Amino acid sequence: MSLSEPDRELVVTELGREPTAAEAVLFENLWSEHCAYRSSRPLLSAFDSEGEQVVVGPGDDAAVVEVADDVYITMGIESHNHPSFVDPYDGAATGVGGIVRDTLSMGAYPIALADSLYFGDFDREHSRYLLEGVVEGISDYGNSIGVPTVAGSTAFHADYEGNPLVNVACVGLLSPDRLVTADAKEPGNKLLLVGNATGRDGLGGASFASEDLSEDAETEDRPAVQVGDPYTEKLLVEASEALLDLDLVEAARDLGAAGLGGASSEMVAKGGLGAEIRLEAVHQREPNMNALEILLAESQERMCYEVRPENVYAVEQVAEKYDLGCSVIGEVTEGNYVCTFEGETVVDVNAEFLGDGAPMNDLESEAPPRPERDLPDADLGEAFEAVVGDPNTASKRWVYRQYDHEVQVRTATGPGDDAAVLALREAETGLAVSSGADPNWTAAAPYDGARAVALENATNLAAKGATPLAAVDCLNGGNPEKPDVYGGFEGIVDGLADMCAALDAPVVGGNVSLYNDSPSGPIPPTPTLAMTGTKEGYDVSEQGSEARRTKSYGAPPAALSGEGTLLVVGDSGGTRLGGSEYLAQMGGSDRFPTLPENPREVVETLAEVADAPDTLAVHDVSHGGLAVALAEMVSADAGATVEVEDIEALFAETPGRAVVETTDPEAVREAFAGVAPVAELGTADDSGALDLTVGSAERSSADSRAASPRDDGEELTYDAAEIAALRDVLARELD
Repeated sequence: MSLSEPDRELVVTELGREPTAAEAVLFENLWSEHCAYRSSRPLLSAFDSEGEQVVVGPGDDAAVVEVADDVYITMGIESHNHPSFVDPYDGAATGVGGIVRDTLSMGAYPIALADSLYFGDFDREHSRYLLEGVVEGISDYGNSIGVPTVAGSTAFHADYEGNPLVNVACVGLLSPDRLVTADAKEPGNKLLLVGNATGRDGLGGASFASEDLSEDAETEDRPAVQVGDPYTEKLLVEASEALLDLDLVEAARDLGAAGLGGASSEMVAKGGLGAEIRLEAVHQREPNMNALEILLAESQERMCYEVRPENVYAVEQVAEKYDLGCSVIGEVTEGNYVCTFEGETVVDVNAEFLGDGAPMNDLESEAPPRPERDLPDADLGEAFEAVVGDPNTASKRWVYRQYDHEVQVRTATGPGDDAAVLALREAETGLAVSSGADPNWTAAAPYDGARAVALENATNLAAKGATPLAAVDCLNGGNPEKPDVYGGFEGIVDGLADMCAALDAPVVGGNVSLYNDSPSGPIPPTPTLAMTGTKEGYDVSEQGSEARRTKSYGAPPAALSGEGTLLVVGDSGGTRLGGSEYLAQMGGSDRFPTLPENPREVVETLAEVADAPDTLAVHDVSHGGLAVALAEMVSADAGATVEVEDIEALFAETPGRAVVETTDPEAVREAFAGVAPVAELGTADDSGALDLTVGSAERSSADSRAASPRDDGEELTYDAAEIAALRDVLARELD
């Protein structure tokens, strides 16, 4: 038994005896960091999870949020980090399958996926191998089950080389009468296992996810990685809809971490009840499976349902119709959680103690150091090409073109823009979705970087005319037993919580993944945030001033129309460059930018401006600063002539800012009066080129900058084809 000695003593005291072999491994998995959040739960109370729109908050398989009368959405997010290192294809694919089943277990139909992926340096062969396998796994699984992948992010950082991150979010849609929770309801109800047969794959996955990766992880830990079957998942999706149509489900739980033992014990614990489970009744695909294997296997595409006795036959008929296995494995009781195997009792424990009895860790933390200001003396053209052409800021078209983002015909604005926009016709509402984080930011300043991540996602929504509704997070960190690592993790929790509260965006659920450590070291603290927002209208945008004036549009595009004045709205934060791609490419250090004190007001104002009839295009300023934002807005049909103050203004990445193309710049200034600064950048035109002039302000000796004064008016010109060539580095290297 690999329980720590203090845990073993606690279990023995509770049981009054030594645990059986099955009990020992069950406690090991359910008391692991992955399941019990032993190092992170003390910190999570920082999040505000309440709001009028919140129907079901943290603690269930997914959160439920009200969008309109009789229209709910679910939001969930999951990590599959360690499995994706060991087996990138199956690890990523089963991450998609798991978050989709979390959606099903709430009674919702999955309508969108968002993937946030983090790898080592792109120029390393192993990073590209992992990237290709992960993207293929996500695309094959998501495309096969008919759920569009509409948003996400892809980042590269040297500290992910030994431990990539794969974070997947899912949004579902349901009406209030179809809402299901995981709380077991009544003794005497039956427990049914529906879906794929149980095999030996994924054994010990929860405990595997709670340990640092070893040098031999790719071979030694392969049995802990599940194998997915998207075609069975698609049948499970449709069967779930049929079960809800017939009102046959009392409670539901997807089989994920710790398999049947985890799902069934958590269901009855939530209801303050117990269960009697006959493990030999589970339908199996491999011969001679023992009790421990049946209990803890993490075979995919399986759901556990609580069903009234009189409805068991109807559930079996639905399973048969969809060619799914179905086993009556036991029933809900008022006693302990009991599992038998061929007449022998192998588990007999209190379900609540099993699920919630793990003691929390009391860990030391150490605050990260603050960098000094030391900027490089960089050549403007070299810096522009390095930043715009880096894989972190370059086009992610190679990734998202492999995903079917049109299936279900809801996608009004798809991948490649600031946020996706889905048509919720049931509510006559547009639902915007943004997901991601920036490891450069949180590596430089965990607290401020996490605040920036939350503001950046909200700004993405606002650029499409939406305001925040709710968010879910995936908090990724290294080994929390190291004080500096735990200090960084504390920073991202507090930073994310503080900014989401300021944005009035409740954090309604999430996932924690720690021990993302390897022989190459810990990952940067990485707070992936998936945020949704709502807006009026959802039709595909028509470009041009007339379409905007007649309101025949949905979200404003990020691409220039070539007809308006260009403004940058939002506070530059003193053009500090800490955490920027510019410093990552050119060297040097700096403090992190100062973020606005009124983020909710900034976001709401930007959303109003984005929806104004005279607004032609909106694009947020974030990774790579204005240099990347402008490069992304230029096309063969539309260009721009732009002037910026200096090289720092060009590359600063302060979030909460956006470039707005408008035919009424004065209206934009009036909208932002007293909210945030507005500066004119130049004009859009039909040149298909970016003409960029970078001036120079007087440099103060107090700034302690390495850069020397420049001549005013350094100029750069790139046509759309040259910019596209710079930005298409992923496709160029991988195709």
